[in-house]
Amino acid sequence: MSEQLSAKDWLDQGLRILASRGFTALKAEPMAKAMGVSRGSFYWHFADVAAFHAELLKHWREIAAERIITGVEASAGAEPAIAVLLRRSFTIRAALERAVRSWAASDAAALAAVQAIDKRRLGYVRGLLVAEGLAPDVATARAQVLYWAFLGYALSGRTLPAAQQDTVLRELVRLALLKP
Repeated sequence: MSEQLSAKDWLDQGLRILASRGFTALKAEPMAKAMGVSRGSFYWHFADVAAFHAELLKHWREIAAERIITGVEASAGAEPAIAVLLRRSFTIRAALERAVRSWAASDAAALAAVQAIDKRRLGYVRGLLVAEGLAPDVATARAQVLYWAFLGYALSGRTLPAAQQDTVLRELVRLALLKP
């Protein structure tokens, strides 16, 4: 790379490496080599690997929760926002989700990031369901069920044929919005 790398360049590369090779590959020297720069570029932006890991987890939260929420808010219209969210959530490649959750099994900071994003996502889904007229206790229960469905999808590493996936998503939306 001939241009100077930004901290975001390093973080984006870190997420790619995390998704493809796991958290043990998040080291300055191999990342720098893969990016065609010296380690000095890494240390220009991050005090050490632990600081990089902390920033990487923040970056993941931004991408895996906040950008999705912003996108849902921007594109919800005639279709319920929960339908937009479910369609987006169940059509992503989930390698990064699996990698971060694997990392969380052995790292307290990663576990805290996963717990924080789980809370954020659950709260958002609950809010969408309440906005659709569900009672708060029903919305809480359905948000949990929908989130467990997402995690099952993400952690399974399997995708469905498009027609089957469309059927599953329609059913999830129907169940989410079903009035008790």
